[in-house]
Amino acid sequence: MVNRVYKNGLSVDSKLVDFMELEAIPGTGVNNEIFWKGFAKIIEELGPKNSNLLNKREELQSKIDNWHIAHRGKSHDAEAYKSFLTEIGYLVKDSGKFKIDTANVDPEIATVCGSQLVVPIMNARYALNAANARWGSLYDAFYGTDAMGDLPPPGSYSSERGDKVIAHAKAHLDEVVPLNGNNWSEINNIALSNGQLVLSTETGVTQLKNNDQYIGFREKDDSISEIIFIKNGLHIRILIDPDHIIGKVDIANISDIVLESALTTIMDCEDSVAAVDGEDKVLAYRNWLGLMKGDLSEEFEKGGNIVKRTLNEDIDYTSVTGEKRLLKSRSLMLNRNVGHLMTNPAVLDSQGSEVGEGLIDAICITLIAMHDLSKSSGIRNSIKGSVYIVKPKMHGPEEVAFTEEIFSYVEKILALPTNTVKLGIMDEERRTSANLKECIKAAKSRVAFINTGFLDRTGDEIHTSMEAGPFLRKGDMKSTEWIKSYEERNVDIGLECGLQGRAQIGKGMWAMPDLMKDMLEQKIAHPKAGANCAWVPSPTAATIHAMHYHMIDVFSVQNDISKAGPRGTLEDLLKIPVADGHNWSNDDITQEIENNAQGILGYVVRWVDQGVGCSKVPDIHDVGLMEDRATCRISSQALSNWLHHDIVTEGQLMQAMKKMASVVDGQNIDDKNYIPMSPTFDTIAFKAACDLVFEGRVQPSGYTEPVLHKRRIELKQT
Repeated sequence: MVNRVYKNGLSVDSKLVDFMELEAIPGTGVNNEIFWKGFAKIIEELGPKNSNLLNKREELQSKIDNWHIAHRGKSHDAEAYKSFLTEIGYLVKDSGKFKIDTANVDPEIATVCGSQLVVPIMNARYALNAANARWGSLYDAFYGTDAMGDLPPPGSYSSERGDKVIAHAKAHLDEVVPLNGNNWSEINNIALSNGQLVLSTETGVTQLKNNDQYIGFREKDDSISEIIFIKNGLHIRILIDPDHIIGKVDIANISDIVLESALTTIMDCEDSVAAVDGEDKVLAYRNWLGLMKGDLSEEFEKGGNIVKRTLNEDIDYTSVTGEKRLLKSRSLMLNRNVGHLMTNPAVLDSQGSEVGEGLIDAICITLIAMHDLSKSSGIRNSIKGSVYIVKPKMHGPEEVAFTEEIFSYVEKILALPTNTVKLGIMDEERRTSANLKECIKAAKSRVAFINTGFLDRTGDEIHTSMEAGPFLRKGDMKSTEWIKSYEERNVDIGLECGLQGRAQIGKGMWAMPDLMKDMLEQKIAHPKAGANCAWVPSPTAATIHAMHYHMIDVFSVQNDISKAGPRGTLEDLLKIPVADGHNWSNDDITQEIENNAQGILGYVVRWVDQGVGCSKVPDIHDVGLMEDRATCRISSQALSNWLHHDIVTEGQLMQAMKKMASVVDGQNIDDKNYIPMSPTFDTIAFKAACDLVFEGRVQPSGYTEPVLHKRRIELKQT
């Protein structure tokens, strides 16, 4: 039974009350009375608006469903369809040219391009690892992954592999910090003379092709220990240590090459966590508080020893002009709040109903960030005095405008300057994609981030046009016209609206954390597409992806894109990827449904039973994939669509679910906390997975949250 405390008409979980009043509020300059009074005002005045916007989603969806049903069996009339969407208010009028005027944006977002991590904030260790992933060893990244084409041999350090790593790393330096007439492998001594960098080879002294790339050095015991370069705004540190296991055998005593890696990290309160009640929300908020105060720590066992992890201190160095300067040692942290849909029992309104979880996040997370805003030194997040909130799953300009209104309320309550809160717009719903320009305009003084989240976006594509017919197989949708237009329009519109130099234009996740060779080969496409940042699944992946930003000048690419003019069209964006004329074999159908079923079950069983919102889940071929609610949304909607259009029967689908449940059980046999789904197939987790598939057509926007939250609460109460 939840203990509750009444605060200005709200009934609040006592755990949340205690946390806010004893831990979060003290030190902000806000008193308890002001906070709870403001909290209640937000719920009273904005709660009904939240509900009305959700009702509008359903009304529009119903109209779209009826349109497709009425036109079933007829050739698709693209113009008539577009006119219909305009008539019902799904497509809004272009209000003309504008530029965003977001101010006080930190350089990690505004002026430097690089890797971006997304990490579940409920796991303190993961959060700390991500925050500290600002710097990463290129040697370690090459040695420990398949980035060079193979994996390291078992056992202790392999000098043969180490030599291969060093060769690859120095070859990268040759490309991005080139020398005049020499290679980095030829450097046998690094020294300073009258503040100038001296690089020696067997045949003499060489120089950088661009001396401006050298920005400073570090010393230890009166000897040079690091030299620091810069490329496209990203720092590269070459460590020198003749006593190190690597440095003592390197001709120049180079012990490592360290890259500025994860410039930004999204601390996620949404898709990658399982926060279903007050207890869960407090865990998320407490970790965010530790990050904002700078005192978050976590102890864990590693190699038989207890390790304590904390936030890294900034790095001091001496510039080429002799000035003492600092390099930031932590990612700039954003917080992804919950969207407009979900409610949470942590807070009940005056009628006893759960309130919008996004409203809870807005005021609590912003207040907690005030601990960072009050600092002028030490471990700081924003040097510019901003709070960065990523808002997911917004449908169209009205919902972005509502988010703008929420944070205006929050700023007034907390006595923060207007537009302290910066907004990240996740372009992951069809109505937002189709009206992206007007969405940006609705928050033109706050927007600091847009990105393409093609996973959720594909789920919404299926759900929105569920009645249009059976959709293509999941893999085939990646090469369709709508998704190409979606990716291109996101960049085109972002540049048109003046995001360059003020905000990030981002791209989505590399979902295969073990396949770094493939990522090294393929993910360079994101900066080549004009993306300031792109999501990666681990600190190591952030280091490898950083290499792409050395090789590609994103702002130059963006300038070329702007000059060439718009690419993707609204007409292409609205092309529905139904499987017209496809005649799948029984094997094709079986493969597709089993692949989707396995992915759903592998994810859901950990979400419901263990409260793990994001993890590496083996797919049907035992390839580890990063799974969260977005990937689950695609798979469940894909199966629901095929079921609805009689590509598969309920019996076939249930047979596949049971078969794949046994497969997932086998994949988790070594997990002592795992609850097997077979042979009874009556566990809460299995029922949740079935709900997502068999009831997927009627879930709001095809989201997985309502089912997952309901079943997780059911398990926690057993």
